[in-house]
Amino acid sequence: MSPHRVLQFAGFVLGLTAAALIVWLGREDSRVAPAPSAQAIRGPAPLAAPPAPASTRRAAASRSFDDALRALLGAIARGEARPNEALFAFRDDDALRRFLARALEFGLVVTGRIDGLRTVRIRFADARALQQAVAQLDDGTTGLGANLLVSLPHAPAREDRAAVDQVPFGNDTLAFLGARGDRSAWGRGTTIAILDTGVAADATFGRGRLRTYDLGLGTAPGAGADDGHGTAVAALAAGAAPDAAGVAPGASLLSIRVTDTNSTSDLFTLAQGIVAAVDAGARIINVSLGGYATGAVLDAAIGYATQAGALIIAAAGNDQAAQLAWPAADPRVVSVGAVDKAEQQVSFSNSGAQLQLTAPGYGVQTAWLEDQRVYVDGTSASAPLVAGAVAALLTQNPGFSPRQAVDLLLRTANDTGPPGTDPAFGHGIINLATALNANNASYVDTAVASHFYDEAAHEMQFVVQNRSGRTISGMSLNVDAGGTTSIQPVPVLAAGETYVVKLPVSVTALQAAATLSFTTRLNNPPGTVDAVPANNRRTSVLKAPGPP
Repeated sequence: MSPHRVLQFAGFVLGLTAAALIVWLGREDSRVAPAPSAQAIRGPAPLAAPPAPASTRRAAASRSFDDALRALLGAIARGEARPNEALFAFRDDDALRRFLARALEFGLVVTGRIDGLRTVRIRFADARALQQAVAQLDDGTTGLGANLLVSLPHAPAREDRAAVDQVPFGNDTLAFLGARGDRSAWGRGTTIAILDTGVAADATFGRGRLRTYDLGLGTAPGAGADDGHGTAVAALAAGAAPDAAGVAPGASLLSIRVTDTNSTSDLFTLAQGIVAAVDAGARIINVSLGGYATGAVLDAAIGYATQAGALIIAAAGNDQAAQLAWPAADPRVVSVGAVDKAEQQVSFSNSGAQLQLTAPGYGVQTAWLEDQRVYVDGTSASAPLVAGAVAALLTQNPGFSPRQAVDLLLRTANDTGPPGTDPAFGHGIINLATALNANNASYVDTAVASHFYDEAAHEMQFVVQNRSGRTISGMSLNVDAGGTTSIQPVPVLAAGETYVVKLPVSVTALQAAATLSFTTRLNNPPGTVDAVPANNRRTSVLKAPGPP
């Protein structure tokens, strides 16, 4: 595995920038094609210094505003921000009211406001008008920034990754996740908010489960190439039809359109959507959008949701980057990457230390506009599957909070890739069967979770995972390494525990053979009935590294 590069980006002085949000599910190199069978504990705080005199505070604020104003106007001049727009944040409600009372006097037109965050979006006639307005602001104004657009001119460099043959899911996504049996009640009593392009009416949503909220952009999707994105996302979270099935078909859906006619958004609008979703009672908020800039308004919106007990789940990004996009990069948000049916990281899925979970995101069947059924690729597809899984766990575990449901998914995820948490898979791939049976002592599922080559240590690592609801003892692992076989004992594993069998690899032999194959078979104690025997066997091929 190549080292992961953490790339930095600069924000505006007061951190109130906004970014266009890229719709990944319909990215240019993704396939959106009709499915063949489709039917239409903290110590005491230090003593605070006495407050500075008001005149000193005003002077410091003036200098900061000058810096922020220059950055704002520069971004607009370079075409990186919405023309003639700015964002202002305020210390308290009185400061906000003072500003609103004088906005027209300043020559500013308020085009949007989020009272819960004390933030407004304004339009100004020209740079001189904004400059004069900023000069008259009092020290109750705490933030100023551009409504920055990001079309990825400064997108992170792509990681060097080995090419792999990706395997699509088709309509087998739920079976892969262990979402079997009668799921009709999964999600009942929970509202999942979909902040996206809008959700179209479709048979998979049935009657009375889908409602909408208008931020001023309308509620219906447009007719553009990407405008089915929100419908696809919603179906994966909570669709009920067999040909557009979601994880939690009993959940209610709240669609909030946050994109414009170009299928882009900005941080102010996204923050509006988050606050509106929380106020409307959504416990889970799915954001399958993202960008590589953030700011105070999004930070405040995430804080608002977190304080209210709502959970934001967001796509990691589709740029093959060694960093996550925002809002997935925020540690309070559940970030989700993509895997294929062979449990491989999908080539485009972003990596990063903040990544928490992975889920299917390649060739996944779902709904689209006009009752279509399509195959989609993207972390945009992965995020709503996790959102649906959280809703399902809330139904099956009365009294759980969304955060507790996510913690259960983290503990029971399939440990794919290198042992433990890693930047490509996070805690691993969600496994609903394991999560739902975490306290079921009669449920047994032991697995060879992964084969991983540690290039630095020159060894193969075979990860054995106990996905059962109880402790398992007496297991062993048969290992065939290029025709040489051995039997490795596996210690007693409590529910959820893993054990790594390590086998040294001769670099000379690998170079001479070009490839080495490894097959492992996990043996359970006699009389054990394994719920998923297919995952007790795994084969991999290790290729010799090419010339530098």
